[in-house]
Amino acid sequence: MAHRDVLFGIAVTPLADRYPELVAQVQAAERGALDLVGVQDHPYQRRYLDTFSLIADLLARTSSIHVFPDVANVPLRGPVMIAKAAASLDVMSRGRFELGLGAGTFWDAVTGMGGPNRGRREAASALEEAIPIIRAALTSERAVKAPGPIYPIPGYLPGPQPAHRVELWLGAYQPRGLRLTGTFADGWLPSLAHLSPGDFRAASAVIDEAAVQVGRDPSTIRRIYNVNGSITDGAVGDAPLVGPVELWVDTLLRWTEDLGVDAFVYWPSQTGVAEIDRFAEDIVPAVRRARPA
Repeated sequence: MAHRDVLFGIAVTPLADRYPELVAQVQAAERGALDLVGVQDHPYQRRYLDTFSLIADLLARTSSIHVFPDVANVPLRGPVMIAKAAASLDVMSRGRFELGLGAGTFWDAVTGMGGPNRGRREAASALEEAIPIIRAALTSERAVKAPGPIYPIPGYLPGPQPAHRVELWLGAYQPRGLRLTGTFADGWLPSLAHLSPGDFRAASAVIDEAAVQVGRDPSTIRRIYNVNGSITDGAVGDAPLVGPVELWVDTLLRWTEDLGVDAFVYWPSQTGVAEIDRFAEDIVPAVRRARPA
């Protein structure tokens, strides 16, 4: 994996009744010079704000940090409207929007909103069909067309043009999704809660192999790890990231070196901004200093 700067960020849960608190968390992340904010996208959760509406608000309240859906629900939103929203958000934020994409889950909830009910194979096929549509809609000035069968697009005139090249990051775990990442995506976005460090390397190798097969350099595909844990004053827990600052620094540094992770998105275990401040002030600078030049 080629050496590149490691990015750091936080993720927030779009709970409507905690809206002021999550705004404060995002502003704390920006004050701490973090790079990224991820926002869950589960439109069927009645307690949640709409993710894309919230992202627009957060981008308007910040000036440097990049914000992305972690990950966008493609089955409910559809590729053309996702691309339209992505381009709009990127223009309005002057190039601070990135696009995480997922094949979908919780199908009973999706169908409850009038969306499709897809098995794993069909969901992967739909995502594979959606990615080139989204990419074309974000990069082309000509009409975007697609034959379907899942997303037939007779002729969409894309626009506005994004302010920068919006990166597409896939939240994939199964072999087909990993191959899609290696073939099409700019980044891979798994979560520690669903993919252990021990399995990370093998999954990453599938991405590398798929990239090589289509003539891509695997090192150009960013590896973004959603990580959860708790920063303690000394106690060490059973989970990989439950412990003091020193444990966090050593673990994140090891994952950058051994697994090739080049972005960490931290899901704080506590409400408020205290853990975010500690992450930004004590952990992130120490990892950056320890990285080889």
